[in-house]
Amino acid sequence: MNDYPTIKTQVLKIIEKYAFNKDLVKEALDDSRIIADLKINSARIVDIILDIEDQYNIEIDDKSIEKMIRVKDAVEIILNKINA
Repeated sequence: MNDYPTIKTQVLKIIEKYAFNKDLVKEALDDSRIIADLKINSARIVDIILDIEDQYNIEIDDKSIEKMIRVKDAVEIILNKINA
């Protein structure tokens, strides 16, 4: 399924693979900032984006990456891409 809660869960699983502190990701909220709150190294964002692109068979452009600040931003970008 490609609904918001399912995608959020899948995105958090992807993020968790690259997190140093897995507990922060497990406690993440929609408004949690991926880099600032979840303590994801900015270099790991590329890995996360690549995993998301593979998981959903989408391409995330640079403009969308710049907007991917919070967990909910990532989910909404994915939903927009798969429903386009």
